[in-house]
Amino acid sequence: MTIQPQDTLMFREAHETAEVVERQLAHNEAVIGALAERLQANPPRMVITCARGSSDHAAMYAKYVFETQLGVVTASASPSVTSIYHASQHLDGALYVAVSQSGKSPDLVRNAEAAKRAGAYVVALVNVVDSPLAAVADVVVPLHAGPETSVAATKSYLGALFAILHIAARWSGKAEIGDALTALPAQLRQGWEADWSALTDGLVDAHNLFVVGRGFGFAGALEAALKFKETCGLHAEAFSAAEVKHGPMALVGPDFPVLFFAQNDDTLPGVLEVAAEFRKRGAKVWIAAPGATGEGVLPLVATAPIAAVLVTVQSFYRATAALALKRGFNPDVPPHLNKVTETV
Repeated sequence: MTIQPQDTLMFREAHETAEVVERQLAHNEAVIGALAERLQANPPRMVITCARGSSDHAAMYAKYVFETQLGVVTASASPSVTSIYHASQHLDGALYVAVSQSGKSPDLVRNAEAAKRAGAYVVALVNVVDSPLAAVADVVVPLHAGPETSVAATKSYLGALFAILHIAARWSGKAEIGDALTALPAQLRQGWEADWSALTDGLVDAHNLFVVGRGFGFAGALEAALKFKETCGLHAEAFSAAEVKHGPMALVGPDFPVLFFAQNDDTLPGVLEVAAEFRKRGAKVWIAAPGATGEGVLPLVATAPIAAVLVTVQSFYRATAALALKRGFNPDVPPHLNKVTETV
């Protein structure tokens, strides 16, 4: 019997995302409110994130959110600095945010422990609340994604983005971010119904691909590139719309596939400009962007710019589950991969 997309765990788990974020809104307000009060009373001098895989893409979103909305420098830790090189860090006054679905990877746990010893305040965004990482943290923000069995993370990734946005809303006190939070469950349901079959059909025979975004959307481009490799056996690389105009641009010629993610903020004109330039070169271009017109435009639910990446990736996940099957892959069981990757 032929497997249909809706038969896959990836499809079914990604479809649950709206319920995941509703659970977060219902159950995380107290813990995030208390965290926000602490951060307002004792502003961190910097934010350090620590994560791997899809969770690291969520950490990239945190960088753009915290830096643009709170003005706090946010940087990604290199886990090997502590877990392999055993180099001590000076983290007095830092907020240390570890992001993980399982909370089991030894290097993340060791880094969180080392950060705490070095004076950081450790917050874990984690789906498994009785995990080793959660045990180390000063504050645990549950993702409330429930069991995620497919190797490809979907609802836990979007749950991490939502938790980051929730923290930013309460920490900053900006009503517009809070409004974006409450609007997201309905928007995610709408995004799930968006027809991205043009992308699915267009990439069945592809060998290479660029995924391009900027600002908040860059975290989505990183995640999409990983999912193409992981679930579809399709080599994909993610670039900022600014960086792709340097060396990578030399590869873009006739029929080269490029997927663009954008949101309705000051990055939008530049992203659309790069897309137009690539199309003039004969590239095969798809655009998920507000106001985009013409061939290759993918439907995108209207959202606040800061939240657009969540809905864009939700539409992308459904399209990717279908693409994997069309390319002869089972998106739930990528070759050579395990659900929990335990690096040191």
